[in-house]
Amino acid sequence: MAKANNRIRGTIPKVERAARQLRHHLTEAEALLWKALRNRQLKGLRWRRQHPIGHFIVDFYCPSCRLVVEVDGEIHQQQQDYDLARTEHLEKYELTVLHFKNAAVETSLQEV
Repeated sequence: MAKANNRIRGTIPKVERAARQLRHHLTEAEALLWKALRNRQLKGLRWRRQHPIGHFIVDFYCPSCRLVVEVDGEIHQQQQDYDLARTEHLEKYELTVLHFKNAAVETSLQEV
């Protein structure tokens, strides 16, 4: 049965195209975490990278856990209000949002 609406959680084609582009340009920390998550390597869970939800693109998303993982670089120190509003918006979808700094992923991947 075909889906009546191909939109992902209310996204628009522009956001979906941007997500596809971002998948090809991961940061070092994102690439490192993706290497650990892909192919169900973490407890058999399926993860998506650069996944559109609404008008946002999240770094990593596990649909079965309803979990979003954000890997935050230095730019996030200058946009804390935006990040807080974004997290609150994602939580309206009943998602749990975790934030990790690039340095934590790069130096303590096992703990992350």
